[in-house]
Amino acid sequence: MNLLPATDDFTTTRTRRQGCLRATGITMLLLLAVADVFIAVVNGKTLWAVLLLLSLGLAAVLWPSARQPVWLTPQLRTIVPAGVSVALTAVAATTERMRTLGPGEVAVLLCLLLIAVRTCPPRWAWLCAVLAGGATIAAPLRFHDVIATEDALLFMLPAALLTGVFAGLGGYLRSLDHRRGVAVAETRRAERLAMAADLHDFVAHHVTGILVQTQMARMMAATEPGRLDPVLAGIEHAATQALDSMRVTVGILRGGPEETARLKPGESRLVGDLTALAELVEGFGGPTGPKAELHRDASVSRNLPHEVQAAAYRVVQEALTNVRRHAADATEVTVALAHADNTLHVTVRDNGRGGTPMPYAARGGGFGIVGLTERVTALGGTLHTGPRKDHGWEVVALLPAVRPAD
Repeated sequence: MNLLPATDDFTTTRTRRQGCLRATGITMLLLLAVADVFIAVVNGKTLWAVLLLLSLGLAAVLWPSARQPVWLTPQLRTIVPAGVSVALTAVAATTERMRTLGPGEVAVLLCLLLIAVRTCPPRWAWLCAVLAGGATIAAPLRFHDVIATEDALLFMLPAALLTGVFAGLGGYLRSLDHRRGVAVAETRRAERLAMAADLHDFVAHHVTGILVQTQMARMMAATEPGRLDPVLAGIEHAATQALDSMRVTVGILRGGPEETARLKPGESRLVGDLTALAELVEGFGGPTGPKAELHRDASVSRNLPHEVQAAAYRVVQEALTNVRRHAADATEVTVALAHADNTLHVTVRDNGRGGTPMPYAARGGGFGIVGLTERVTALGGTLHTGPRKDHGWEVVALLPAVRPAD
């Protein structure tokens, strides 16, 4: 079942809803600012001070974040309008002409308080919040000698409540942003660790092949020099594959997963699916190595989830690498793929008896199967490794071939 159209519709609906809410908020803020201008004109107060404060406040609140210059920091956006409001309150205490207050100024200061608490650096957040909140609460004091002190305090109470609400909302949004940032960082870290593990698998596989074929070439140099060319060609191919794996993986680590989709035909790519499995098995034995065969049942779909194909590829890759490391005397290796009950069966068998002329440093650190088990179990599958009944070794992985429903 294809869920892409439903997802696209949901994203479009959410984007439209956010756009409507933003447009509504901007419209209300502008209408409140117009109300401030109207109040100042009707009462015969100094209009330029109101226009200056509203211009600075609206510019700070409504300036698109994508087009903000570097110098226009959140703390500067908050401090300047809030400072002008505090100055206007201080002047209004002695000059009657400056004595004006409207809903637009209060709305702008509350928006700036929200911005300060949510986006300012920790060192500045408290200072900006106190300045913007203090300017909002202190604004009714412009009329302290016109109305009774008790009435002025009564007007300050709703302003204080609104200040607390907006400060709390800003703190809540800041915590959400922080948690989202931590989650994104952890996700990126996990992806990079997974890519690093893939890089290890690729390079270990190819370098082990280089080492085996180099040992074979040294023995053949004295006895069969005429057969060296295919061996050397295999060494060259394995080295090229190792370099390609390193280059592509590092490119993805630098540029993100999107880089994989940008690779053009003919460029090196990060192998890891069932299509590349045939090439992996075919190139395993080489001219002098064991005979390797791939048996893929017709029931195995080509449209399995990518993570399932990648896990299947890693199972076969690790198993073949272990054959080289621990069963160099194997003459036959069989890789089988089958599909039954929504499960992909991956089986790798060899007939080796454990002969291993490999140097100790080339035998691996023993973490291959551990990492492979983690990868398989993370998908809800199981992994079994152990000796066969007669002789040899087998690796069997059962991978769920469908994604679990959300």
